[in-house]
Formats: sequence, C-alpha cells, structure tokens
Amino acid sequence: MTNRLAKSQSLYLRKHAENPVDWWPWSEEALETARREDKPIFLSIGYSSCHWCTVMEGEAFSDEKIAQYLNEKFLPIKVDREERPDVDSIYMQALQMLTGQGGWPLNIFLTPDDLTPFVGGTYFPVEPRYGRPGFLEVLQKIRGFYDIEKINLTT
Repeated sequence: MTNRLAKSQSLYLRKHAENPVDWWPWSEEALETARREDKPIFLSIGYSSCHWCTVMEGEAFSDEKIAQYLNEKFLPIKVDREERPDVDSIYMQALQMLTGQGGWPLNIFLTPDDLTPFVGGTYFPVEPRYGRPGFLEVLQKIRGFYDIEKINLTT
C-alpha cells in the first residue's frame, strides 16, 4: 500500500511512498488536518544521498509498530530539503537552537496551531543504541509531553 508521497515529483519522497507511515507532503491540507485533529506534527526533512536518512527509512519508518504509533498520535510530514530549502532552513535553524547542532535527517516536532518547534533531533534508531533511546520510546515521551504541556507550548 502506498501513501500520499507516491505521486511526488521528488525521488526522495517517492522512496518513502511504500513506508507504513502515512506520510503527508508539506501542504496546507496537511497543516489544516493537524490543526483540526489536534495532532502534533512530526516533520522529517532529508534528501536522496543522505546516509542516515536512508537508514531511518529502512529501519524506523518501515517498522509497523512505529508507523502505527506515528499515524495515530502525530501527523507525519516528509520534506525533501532540495525541493523545499525554505522549510529546511527554518527548521534547521530551530533544531540548532533547540539542540546546539543540526544535520539530516532533520526530525522535529511542531505544534499544530502555529508550527512552533518544541523537540527535535536527527537520527533516531529503532532500538536504543549509540547512546540514543529507541524511536518508539522517543515518540511516546514526546506525545506524553505534548499532551501535558500543550497549553504552555501555544501561549
């Protein structure tokens, strides 16, 4: 089963079309859906020749449990940085401000109402390794934080 990226012009986005993650392209429809459903946005930005982008696509974004959680609790948006350097630039600066570093894949979580970034990172492994927690654990903690703190995030 393919997702919304299947007909994309971008080779990078089409590479994610077979993921079980129900990816949206960056669009007003996606942003409006996130607002209407009150779902935080999981924005993932990368490009075709990015090694860790490819690793995450083959691991985390192909994992059924991770995809199910992402699809239920977030609105996942995938962006090709070569197609949308404007979006990449904004959120790379935000990631650098949040973490002191940047890189790709650029994975950042946004409030649905005003697109405020509140947590971000780069590569997240499926299972804990490289001194990093597993991606599903990261998603669960971020969603819990969002549910508790969303009033403070949007004011």
